[in-house]
Amino acid sequence: MKTQQTIERPAEVKGRGLFTGEEVAVRFKPAPVDAGVVFVRVDGPNSARIRAHVSNVTKRARRTSLRNGTMAIETVEHCLAAIHAMGVDNIEIELNGGELPAGDGSSLLFVEALRAAGICDQNVERKPIVIQDTVRVCDGDAELIAVPTGKDALEILYDLDYGPDAPIPRQIFAIQLSSQTFCGEIAPARTFLLEEEARQFQAAGLGQHLTYNDVVVIGPGGVIENELRFADECVRHKILDLTGDLYLAGRPIHGKIIARKSGHALNHELVRELLAQIERRQRQAALSSSTVLDARQLHHILPHRYPFLLIDRVIQMDGDRRAVGIKNVSINEPYFQGHYPSQPIMPGVLIIEAMAQLAGILLSQKLEHAGKVAVLLSMDNVKFRRPVLPGDQLVLEVETLKVKARTGHVRCKASVGDMMVSHAEIKFMLVDAEPI
Repeated sequence: MKTQQTIERPAEVKGRGLFTGEEVAVRFKPAPVDAGVVFVRVDGPNSARIRAHVSNVTKRARRTSLRNGTMAIETVEHCLAAIHAMGVDNIEIELNGGELPAGDGSSLLFVEALRAAGICDQNVERKPIVIQDTVRVCDGDAELIAVPTGKDALEILYDLDYGPDAPIPRQIFAIQLSSQTFCGEIAPARTFLLEEEARQFQAAGLGQHLTYNDVVVIGPGGVIENELRFADECVRHKILDLTGDLYLAGRPIHGKIIARKSGHALNHELVRELLAQIERRQRQAALSSSTVLDARQLHHILPHRYPFLLIDRVIQMDGDRRAVGIKNVSINEPYFQGHYPSQPIMPGVLIIEAMAQLAGILLSQKLEHAGKVAVLLSMDNVKFRRPVLPGDQLVLEVETLKVKARTGHVRCKASVGDMMVSHAEIKFMLVDAEPI
């Protein structure tokens, strides 16, 4: 069993951000099991915690940035690459600015800090993401393919190809990621730019403090006023970026990633698709095996009866925080007689009603709400994505956003297979149930 790991003691690094040039101090701190990688900005009146997860990615050019509300952290990929490759599962990273220090444009600054901090085991099993099915994402001729290997490791093969007339020749590099291979072959590889990109970069007001000694700039005649650390340093740095971006899955990944011309945006898209694949498998397993509340138990919670009880069973219940339910849509549903006889479609209002009924079940789990009925108060952000037809199995999901003694606010969604059908935010008034 491979256990989770954190650092033994705090460590600090300082430097200027690559894009902003802002001076920033960073402090690495140990974190408990299952905490993951969390960045903490401490330069404001209130500290802002931002988990290193693809759900927190904000759109930026040429870098990976994370956001929580109004607070963002720029250029996290080089730091995440070192944390990922060196096997650190749980760590807290405090910084007093909005961008991590660039160092020399590689991951060496962060590798050295983690080595100084030391890495120690935690007494809980690591939970890697194991690629079980081939996943492909693409954007034009750029693509990423994730394939299963059966190995307890991550392999990366990157094909860097700017075309036959580009100043950077085609470069291909393959590696099985480990602390040793990363630190020796990938971590020293630096950020690079084409000369034209560098001019555009500074014309936009970014990286004004940089010189040719700080970033590898490549012109028609080769590297300008600098020297490469490897003949294929560019493709190695692409693997460095990909290693950091993949850790936005929140866990290590086992399998093989084949990359061609990919950048940060496509890297993020692959992570999203891998996580969606896991969610689909978990949902399917739950659908086939779980029942938390069956139809008879639902009758004791909901006042609804035929033909208006629109939940067949509840398959997941996480306290009063989240619930998942099932509605099997039969051709025998009474509303199909008139909606529509020649083209039966489940009315959208009934999809909303099914989500609302599941929300009522979820809100009733709070002790102070026992014996109360959730009465619809308002709906926001209601969207319908596709029709629900006879034979479909409607999967309903509800999570609480805010709950008080007399009101509840929830986020709902309904799906059929992998397709989103509808989503909405619903508010309820919780009233005393009338005796039957």
